[in-house]
Amino acid sequence: MELTVGSTTGRQVIDLTSGVEGLLDPLLNGLVVVSVPHSTAAITTANLDPGTEQDLLDALFELIPKREWRHAHNPSHTPDHLLASIVGSSLAVLVKKGKLSLGVWQHLVLIEFDGPRSLTLDVVFLEI
Repeated sequence: MELTVGSTTGRQVIDLTSGVEGLLDPLLNGLVVVSVPHSTAAITTANLDPGTEQDLLDALFELIPKREWRHAHNPSHTPDHLLASIVGSSLAVLVKKGKLSLGVWQHLVLIEFDGPRSLTLDVVFLEI
């Protein structure tokens, strides 16, 4: 399965929870794996209370030192690639009766580090 999402800014946290659940059979239990095949975007879980998505982005970018990068076509673009690698390109989440098994405040999110653009995510469901 595929899920296409669009980012509207350069750096953005996008909630995928309802989009992924919309692809799932409401009666099945199992495991869903969501993967983003892009080198400047990542998948994780996050709290999405107002302002927390910007806190997440700010904290992630503070992890990357200010330095001269060797990225061939655009050195200023290097932190986008590094953060996507640090956070990760895929995530597996348990599914119970067609719903993602997440905590009360958790959401499945895409973190876009180099938008805006349209991204197609791969979604695989494994029944248990």
